[in-house]
Amino acid sequence: MKRIFHSLRLGAVAVALAAGVLAASALAADEIVLKNGSRILGTVTGVRDGVVTVDTEFAGTLKVQQDQVESLRSSESIVLKLADGTVVEEPSLRVEEETLLLASESAPVATVPLADLAISDPQPWELGHGYRWKGQVSLALEMQRGNTDTDELDYGIESVWRSLEDRYTLRFDGEEDEANGVKNAENWTALGKYDRFLEGPLYWGVNASAEHDKFSDLDLRYYVGPYIGRQFHERPLLTLSAEVGGVYVDEDYIVAEDQDYLGMNWSVDATSNYISEDSQLYLKHTGIWNLDQTEDVILDLTLGLSFPLLFNIDGAAEILLEYDSGLPPEVESLDQTYRFRVGYSW
Repeated sequence: MKRIFHSLRLGAVAVALAAGVLAASALAADEIVLKNGSRILGTVTGVRDGVVTVDTEFAGTLKVQQDQVESLRSSESIVLKLADGTVVEEPSLRVEEETLLLASESAPVATVPLADLAISDPQPWELGHGYRWKGQVSLALEMQRGNTDTDELDYGIESVWRSLEDRYTLRFDGEEDEANGVKNAENWTALGKYDRFLEGPLYWGVNASAEHDKFSDLDLRYYVGPYIGRQFHERPLLTLSAEVGGVYVDEDYIVAEDQDYLGMNWSVDATSNYISEDSQLYLKHTGIWNLDQTEDVILDLTLGLSFPLLFNIDGAAEILLEYDSGLPPEVESLDQTYRFRVGYSW
């Protein structure tokens, strides 16, 4: 009988210890309460682009829209950057009734609308220190043997340095195609841009570009000029910017008569992760309008969908449309390219 009571006591102690461990775990976990009453326990790992990221034991990593949070409590110290640029270091992240609670020297607690929280734990460049460097190297290769021997090579590199005050962009793309030992495409385009951010969504900049396309009779076209731009949206769901300005254009043809002129230049750049968090729809469009001969226009459009393959390697399916109304009559005004490329991003 004593053994039975002893076993019961040991079982009760084990249950109590397990309950204590579970209770301590629940107390240590960060807690998010949504507007619909749902409660999430886990570890809040960041706030960025209107999304709160939390790691959970039951469902892995969850992403919660910031505007759906009613209250939030985290246990770790955190650095917060507000929409107005203010940076504060807090012992924990606390939200009650859609209001961010901040420690204050002048008052027990300062309150800020949760919508004014921009990011947590900002990177050095987001605090005004240095630049963020992003880039991509891509390659598309096709080889066909049989009735027709075809070799196609498309390559490209893009690099962007971004700070709070300005941005530098360098881009180079090229294509070389050969069929039955005869080259039928040889072209490349280089672009350099500098952007200077103003108050709000506006910025100004200067761009310069050079282009060669042997089989479109273009030995070298280059242009340079200033522009004004606007960043309409800058979130993963939709990033959209547009620019318009003036350019000086110089065109050297292999056969046709050379020319130079003043023109109007514009561009549109858009990306979206609407399909999935890891994939990206993108659109890049540029245009030049000849102000001396207003019937002449140059239009370039790239539509694509990129998706991750392995580590930092991604794939993309693209459609490229290039239109130039000023080419000689014997040369097609519209080039269409459909390709699949593989790239490395950083």
